[in-house]
Amino acid sequence: MNYESKVLVTAEIFNVTKENFVSKALDVFQYQWNNNSLYNKYCRLRNIERQDVTDITHLPFLPVEFFKSHKVVSFTGQEEMIFSSSGTTGMNASRHFVKSLDLYEQSFSSGFSHFYGDPRQYAFLCLLPSYLERTGSSLIYMADQLIKMSGNPDSGFFLKATGALSEILSRREKLGLRTFLLGVTFALLDFAESTFLRLNHTIIMETGGMKGRREELTRLQVHDLLIKAFHVEAIHSEYGMTELLSQAYSKGMGRFTCPPWMKVLVRKEDDPFYVSTTGTGMLCIIDLANVHSCAFIESSDLGRVYEDGSFEVLGRMDNSDIRGCSLLVL
Repeated sequence: MNYESKVLVTAEIFNVTKENFVSKALDVFQYQWNNNSLYNKYCRLRNIERQDVTDITHLPFLPVEFFKSHKVVSFTGQEEMIFSSSGTTGMNASRHFVKSLDLYEQSFSSGFSHFYGDPRQYAFLCLLPSYLERTGSSLIYMADQLIKMSGNPDSGFFLKATGALSEILSRREKLGLRTFLLGVTFALLDFAESTFLRLNHTIIMETGGMKGRREELTRLQVHDLLIKAFHVEAIHSEYGMTELLSQAYSKGMGRFTCPPWMKVLVRKEDDPFYVSTTGTGMLCIIDLANVHSCAFIESSDLGRVYEDGSFEVLGRMDNSDIRGCSLLVL
């Protein structure tokens, strides 16, 4: 079986294990070397040849900024969707050309189920713009699909209907019904200040997004405020990017865990060629679901990766563009 046929059996992506992750990642690398002209050129400009890459720490990670200026694809023909990052006037947006929405849906639904179980167990109450208001957002697309997958009449978007949100949350809490409250950080903080609810049956998940909307706070400060406001034990978080097809999740304290087909590594800030599976520096992400784009992305996030593969985000590189979920509603 050649690299292309091995890689494009997408069922293998979501069945990857710790034992075969490295070999699968190297298969995807070989495939993208052959099929992604931009990535191939980037590797060669770094004097990296295909035979040089024998471990995931040898992989060249494409800087995420390339998605702002280039079409990063490993396929020919027409894309099914173009996801774009949020931005303001004069700011370049990243664009992710998605060959298959089915693949994205399989990735986020499998990832969610891996951490939280069947979406049909929950109602999804989202402090996000509706899908019709922000059609280019991968996060909004995911939230919209989770709302539909839940099959629950309470599920929906409530960024402009926080009064209704309070009523639904209050009713569901009294009935002991399982609920997800998913929102951008500043919207969750605004909601916390305008309502008084004790949430015993609700998972609160923030997706990031503070820049330019409220006073800058650390994730731990934000979580502390929300924990006190809603009387919950922990605030959950989602880590995703326009340029990826998979998400990592944190169930508290901002420490994220990846689904089996995703892994985060780290490179030294002062050495673009030194990548490690643990340590502090620039976060480099392997997303095997991103087979039709680039599966090996160097983010603009500074972070720490632990021995067990979990990671935390410490900040962003200086002079990075303002980006993130807060800009969804500018």
